[in-house]
Amino acid sequence: MKSIGENIKSSRVALGLSQAAAAKLLNISTPAFCKIETGQTDLNLSRLLQIAKTFKVSAGELLGETVVETNGDNINSLKQELVEKEEELNKLRKKVIDLYDKLGM
Repeated sequence: MKSIGENIKSSRVALGLSQAAAAKLLNISTPAFCKIETGQTDLNLSRLLQIAKTFKVSAGELLGETVVETNGDNINSLKQELVEKEEELNKLRKKVIDLYDKLGM
């Protein structure tokens, strides 16, 4: 699992920014930004949110959350599967009720 600093660096590099350019955008010194990327400095929430906004990523991405992209076909397929499972469950419930009736319960 990548550290927050590594995620920040990946985001910065994806934007084509140097450490100095990123630091300037954040209104901090280059050494201060370097310490953030290397994990020598703990981030507070406001700085994390500032970096996320500046780099146009979510704070969750910087924290290492996995971003899951879904498409409409996948969602529709899952909905259809859910409907089929519910129908199957209803048939099984009916069988159980019929068995209870046959046993006289």
